[in-house]
Amino acid sequence: MQEIWSLTIPNSKNPNSEVLKQTLKENQKDLGIFLSYYFKKEGALAEKVDLASEITFNDPETGSFNLEFDLIHFNACLAIHEQKREQLKITFEIQGKQFILKGPYWPEREMDEI
Repeated sequence: MQEIWSLTIPNSKNPNSEVLKQTLKENQKDLGIFLSYYFKKEGALAEKVDLASEITFNDPETGSFNLEFDLIHFNACLAIHEQKREQLKITFEIQGKQFILKGPYWPEREMDEI
């Protein structure tokens, strides 16, 4: 599984790292949803998403950065409320005004043969 999320960049002809940082900050809740898809099988949610590293450009339209977030496991029936800080490396691509984020590829386990 590899999750992909798209954000809109404000009017900017050549987005630099400052514009991208501002876009990430303004879309913090969306980033939490995006990251939560990676942990839904664990029953966890991602909150308080922050940029954990500098934005590195491979070329003017692609690059990567790390996101840091609180990973929260909560289940009232089992009296579970655990929280820990996690990080994920995100790659990105800029296509016009779209800031396309790609999470890491996590292979899913296939069914076992009988």
